[in-house]
Amino acid sequence: MSFSGVLSEADISSALKNCKAADSFNFKTFFTQCGLKSKSQDEVKKVFEILDQDQSGFIEEDELRLFLQNFCAGARALTDVETKAFLSAGDSDGDGKIGVEEFQALVKA
Repeated sequence: MSFSGVLSEADISSALKNCKAADSFNFKTFFTQCGLKSKSQDEVKKVFEILDQDQSGFIEEDELRLFLQNFCAGARALTDVETKAFLSAGDSDGDGKIGVEEFQALVKA
């Protein structure tokens, strides 16, 4: 699956450039810069389904660590600090993973 039809390559590239350095990733900034924040709930769900690599219905910590690599294979992995902050922000029910509704809420927050 790819993000084509949902997000533009130029927006993704720009968003990735702004978080190249370790510990520079901010999910709110990234969602805005790549254009995801302005997308419909259905489009955000499509992106969630791509990020949910194991198709479990959840984005777990290991999948979050590789979040940026879903957008570009050469992108860096998130640091432990970034991964835990991202998970903590999105995991509203405290089960240690992010479901589709939690992801949609996080994107729109």
